[in-house]
Amino acid sequence: MTSHDVVAVARRALGTKKVGHAGTLDPMATGILVLGFNNGTRLLQYITDGDKTYQATVVLGIATVSDDADGEIVSRSDVSQITDSQIEVELAKMRGVIMQRPSSVSAVKVDGERAYDRVRAGENVELASRQVTISQLDILAIRHLATTIDIDIEVTCSAGTYIRAIARDCGNALNVGGHLSSLRRSRVAGFTLEGAVSLEQLKRGEFTTLALADVARTVFVVRELALDERQELSFGRPLSANPTDEIYAAMSGTNDLIALLANKDGFAKPIAVFAAAN
Repeated sequence: MTSHDVVAVARRALGTKKVGHAGTLDPMATGILVLGFNNGTRLLQYITDGDKTYQATVVLGIATVSDDADGEIVSRSDVSQITDSQIEVELAKMRGVIMQRPSSVSAVKVDGERAYDRVRAGENVELASRQVTISQLDILAIRHLATTIDIDIEVTCSAGTYIRAIARDCGNALNVGGHLSSLRRSRVAGFTLEGAVSLEQLKRGEFTTLALADVARTVFVVRELALDERQELSFGRPLSANPTDEIYAAMSGTNDLIALLANKDGFAKPIAVFAAAN
């Protein structure tokens, strides 16, 4: 099931065509997909930019064209001489701010065309590396099997990080190849599995939606507006600068999301308006 398939289910469940999601999940992946609908779709880009946490299993000894279990196998290698300490050393190199090459079978565009479409057409695609941040990469278990080594990991990373690429790069560094056999996203920005509903619950209508104000308080730093500040916004005037350069959620005294504010030219100016400020 693709993220687009989930959106189609949500459109029926919510009774609206205006539904989007915050960050595509690979078809083989499970876990959280944050959905926004109607006015809430305007917050999705900011949720997508947040960091994410995954649990995954890396398989050493088999490389695939897509760097995951869905792809065609391109090589098999003997892993009998690979030690746990070698694995730990290579994965440790990926912690922090690194340059990572996205998987060739991905949604990254090359000259306006998705990379996976080019690969499916028989083209050899190697994407340019880009900077990502991996703030956590913990090894949960290492299992030496008959022909492969399975490694369970937990990763917290910035937007744009490919967990499949971690598996590929670890395998390549050890000269045995590697791919991802499972992937579960357990957190997106401030949203966790504990607050999620299943796809079946969504289909049956057994869910409640989050108010924009609650989402804003989860994702952004909050600025509680005084009455005079709300009046200034209603006149189209900027406010005094925010304490930091982060995006702030401007909230009314009645817990309504008024706008998103960002510092510009020494003032806090709205970059998105959600409700009347007066």
